[in-house]
Amino acid sequence: MADLVYPPVIATARTLFKALDLRFDIGGSEHVPRRGGAVLVSNHIGYLDFVFAGIAARPAKRLVRFMAKESVFRHRVSGPLMRAMKHIPVDRAQGEEAFGQAVTALRSGEIVGVFPEATISPSFTLKKFKSGAARMAQQAGVPMLPVALWGTQRLWTKGRKRELRRNHVPITIRVGEPMAVDPEESAVSVTERLRGRVQELLEAAQRAYPAKPKGPEDSWWLPAHLGGSAPAAPVAQKP
Repeated sequence: MADLVYPPVIATARTLFKALDLRFDIGGSEHVPRRGGAVLVSNHIGYLDFVFAGIAARPAKRLVRFMAKESVFRHRVSGPLMRAMKHIPVDRAQGEEAFGQAVTALRSGEIVGVFPEATISPSFTLKKFKSGAARMAQQAGVPMLPVALWGTQRLWTKGRKRELRRNHVPITIRVGEPMAVDPEESAVSVTERLRGRVQELLEAAQRAYPAKPKGPEDSWWLPAHLGGSAPAAPVAQKP
């Protein structure tokens, strides 16, 4: 069945981003498979991350089916759009159904998007990854596609007002080579390798990022270890 809603939604988003004059720097989009299933795995620093991670797959003419919390699908505006775009609702108390839907989509050749940190990282550093993405890739027999986003937190993130009228914000995206997954390797080991690769891509995105805070009051979006005022990550979050 043809996607009648997803492409127009992407076109609308691109129009908005053009109006905001967002400065995109997307590297590695050639790594997105042109066909076949894959688990796209991204860090999570802002509420619009699913849009930006999805944009990284567009040069390959792929649409990403993201896994999102079930409450988003109950919203009167976002709900019908999410269902029409064939995203996958996740009930965190009972995740088996969503896991099964994701594996079915992967086996049918879809790209499924996952944020393995589960929630936005307020420190803008990587939290501990949950193993669901690795287990899905193993069960479906598909690779994992690591992605890192940077700059998206400046538009809209947890604990901050939306800044969708902010112009000229750079958005840096890095896509890594697909990671083959051995079904015999433990999901914990696969997840550790995956997190390490996303960390490498995140550091590359941060090095390439062209903007710096304009002053102490504007340093909130930069992690503490890079000299910003974002809260430091708790030690317990390290893998």
